Amino acid sequence: MTPSSSDHTHLLFICSRNRLRSPTAEIVFSKVPGIHTASAGLAPDAETLLDADLVEWADVILVMEKSHRKKLMDRFGKMLGMRQVICLDIPDNYEFMEPALVERLERKVPIERWAKSEIL
Repeated sequence: MTPSSSDHTHLLFICSRNRLRSPTAEIVFSKVPGIHTASAGLAPDAETLLDADLVEWADVILVMEKSHRKKLMDRFGKMLGMRQVICLDIPDNYEFMEPALVERLERKVPIERWAKSEIL
């Protein structure tokens, strides 16, 4: 699938190991109308390792740290094309679904850009 080929926006959340931050973001935003979410990690031992298929699927890629953006660009730069890459600047000091992490994600992710307007 190429970006913008459906009526949903595909958001891909990336962190290091895909165990805490990015899966939390995937769940938090998964019920927003007009949004499909996925998550992956960049480390070799990630629960879901980022691959070319996920990059191709994504319309927008949201990374947790600047180092993730650099690794993403190094590994998949040619594939990114016109995809927007957003760094959320969320450090790796939260637990899975920790309320403080959920609140920070809700504050940092500009979901109104992609959600269906009837919920806003």
